[in-house]
Amino acid sequence: MPHSKRNRSDGGGGGGGDGCRSIVLPRRLLLSIFIVSPFLFLLARGGVHSQISKDSEAERDFATNQTTNWRERLAVQNLKSVLTKEVTDSISISRSQLDLWSLDILGRHHASSSWKTSGLNDTEQDITSLKHTGSSADWNSIQFKSENPIGGELAATEKEADGADGNLLTDTPTKVFRRVSRFLLSHHSAMRKPRELRQEKRAMELVQQDEEALVKLENAAIERSKAVDSAVLGKYSIWRRDNENENTDIKVRFMRDQIIMARVFSVIAKSKNKLDLYQELLNRIKESQRAVGEANADSDLHHSSPDKTKAMGQVLSKARQELYDCKVITQRLRGMLQSADEQVRSLKKQSTFLSQLAAKTIPNGIHCLSMRLTIDYYLLPPEQRKFPRSENLENPNLYHYALFSDNVLAASVVVNSTIMNAMEPEKHVFHLVTDKLNFGAMNMWFLLNPPGKATIHVENVDDFKWLNSSYCPVLRQLESAAMKEYYFTSDHRSTLSAGSSNLKYRNPKYLSMLNHLRFYLPQVYPKLDKILFLDDDIVVQKDLTALWSVDLNGNVNGAVETCGESFHRFDKYLNFSNPHIAQNFDPNACGWAYGMNIFDLKAWKKKDITGIYHRWQNMNEDRVLWKLGTLPPGLLTFYKLTHPLDKSWHVLGLGYSPSIDRSEIENAAVIHYNGNMKPWLDLAMTKYRSYWTKYIKYDHPYIRGCKLTE
Repeated sequence: MPHSKRNRSDGGGGGGGDGCRSIVLPRRLLLSIFIVSPFLFLLARGGVHSQISKDSEAERDFATNQTTNWRERLAVQNLKSVLTKEVTDSISISRSQLDLWSLDILGRHHASSSWKTSGLNDTEQDITSLKHTGSSADWNSIQFKSENPIGGELAATEKEADGADGNLLTDTPTKVFRRVSRFLLSHHSAMRKPRELRQEKRAMELVQQDEEALVKLENAAIERSKAVDSAVLGKYSIWRRDNENENTDIKVRFMRDQIIMARVFSVIAKSKNKLDLYQELLNRIKESQRAVGEANADSDLHHSSPDKTKAMGQVLSKARQELYDCKVITQRLRGMLQSADEQVRSLKKQSTFLSQLAAKTIPNGIHCLSMRLTIDYYLLPPEQRKFPRSENLENPNLYHYALFSDNVLAASVVVNSTIMNAMEPEKHVFHLVTDKLNFGAMNMWFLLNPPGKATIHVENVDDFKWLNSSYCPVLRQLESAAMKEYYFTSDHRSTLSAGSSNLKYRNPKYLSMLNHLRFYLPQVYPKLDKILFLDDDIVVQKDLTALWSVDLNGNVNGAVETCGESFHRFDKYLNFSNPHIAQNFDPNACGWAYGMNIFDLKAWKKKDITGIYHRWQNMNEDRVLWKLGTLPPGLLTFYKLTHPLDKSWHVLGLGYSPSIDRSEIENAAVIHYNGNMKPWLDLAMTKYRSYWTKYIKYDHPYIRGCKLTE
């Protein structure tokens, strides 16, 4: 077993080797300890020293950061009054979002759009290390370029602030903040003026837009106001209730409403056989009616009206509890409303009839005046009945007026108002024509009251022998049986219930030749070239001589047109269902007014105006073309032969319209009381009457003797 022996021999020989190794190993360990220990000592010492240095440096950084934060806050507060809100907000961003202030953030987010940065990507790590360590960095790698002079001012500002050593940036955040602040101040100052200019320009644009918007709103309001009917508004005012408190009628209307309800309940009570309640309601109705009477305002009520109102209220409350039935009451009120509506229509017809009747009558005072003057005229010797200056009657160089009237007082107002407003009264000549009944009175009045230096002449229409039924169609028609039937038959409908359907056209003035004499002016005044025709219900307020100088452009008639309203056109006056009218006239042709008309008598003769009138008058014998009157045949006769005058020459409507503007009346040369409310009648409108009465001498013995008053 050689192998086992070898092992054992080896093991035995190795006993001395094992002992040597045990001695050598501790020696090596000791040697390593002695050699490595100093290095470990030195290494540990250096680590401790490094840690101490780091701790000391952290303490210094903390102190520096505290000082820097305090200085930054102080600087921001001082710069708030100078810098814009955008810059101060950027500086005030919390450190958790921004950490230390850095130019790269300023350049990316808050710098002017005119800045450009180069090398920014290469220096981002250096700037980041600056923020984390607080040590110095090479800031010179950051350069700012500018597209304008403002950006180029940064370097000069930095050199000036940091001294002559040429260092553009220091390694402390405080100086970085100061440098940036100084640059922002200079940049803000340079940019403030352009910014202010832009703001001013924008403000001006906004103001202009506002003004344009206001103008549009005003124009729109004006257009809307034009569409508003002022007649509907009437006297409306936001203060109307306050102004009219003295004349309130609340109590009057309340009592009348009580009477209406009492009548309703009385009918119901009677139908239900509640006679006691029925009688009580009737008694209260009578008492309330006596208390109200004719009152139109609360102040007009009887002093017992509060007690009557209270008593009626108690009875109505009782009746409501016993008799109230909505359906029955509604039916009864509807019946009362229909009955009241019929009564209103009937009363309107009666009112129109009576106004037409009043317009046809002559007041007692004027009739008295005419009778007294007539008596005194015929008592005069024949030689005292003549007017002076008769040589002016046919002088075509003077201003001639034609006035046809049977009203002495009205004619006197026309003459007096014309002369008082004339610049040269001695050149004015008045041609008056009246009927046989008033001929003496008209002469006597103007003999006693001559119109100053003006010339006047009075004629009787019955003295015109050429004006007979063989020549004049109107006179021939008046002699016909049909016309006599229309005007004079006793059983003709002329009652109040018939209203005024035909009464207007049966006015006696349409039977008088004084009304139709206007179609015969050249025959009455053959030697005159022009004449001004005036109605007797007008008042002259200005000198009229300028009318003789108006160029009529070859027309015969000069008149003021009245087609401002649709109902003053031809279709209002003429029957366009008749072919003679429909084929020859325009239904929308503008109407014009009689009352003040300047006529060219030469052109009249040349165009045979009287012959045209006769032709149309003959065709209307049975009144199929127009109803009676002189305006319709005038429209036909002077069709396309009328020259329109300015409206200020002749203002109409004072005899029927209460809404004529006062300034329009006062600026008119002639005002016309056309309509039924003539100024000499009791039904005249008070607001217009003074323009007429101021030309009457109410202290004249004849006027005072006939009790004519203002």
